[in-house]
Amino acid sequence: MSGDYVWCHGPKCHESKTVDRIRGTKGNKVLRTRKIAQNSWNARTVWSHFCSQGCYTDFMHKFWDEMIALHPVPNALETKISDPVKTKHTTSYGHVWTTTDFKTVDA
Repeated sequence: MSGDYVWCHGPKCHESKTVDRIRGTKGNKVLRTRKIAQNSWNARTVWSHFCSQGCYTDFMHKFWDEMIALHPVPNALETKISDPVKTKHTTSYGHVWTTTDFKTVDA
């Protein structure tokens, strides 16, 4: 496999009946998994390994239990924050709303 592309990881990608997947000579036609170009547009996104939302969803449904077993989350995760500050706002025509502001704090 070249460094310029990878094959779509969707387990059913090669079953989708689209013209761009048809390959082979007359009498020996197949539906082939799509190539995914590796470039700056899709780097570090799901689109670097999946050609469509459907292929991504098929992969997740097929391998969900395996992924959870490999990477369980046994404890809740927490992020330290500053004390929240509530601010009341009022428009010139009397509409009132409140916002709550806080910042994350380095541990």
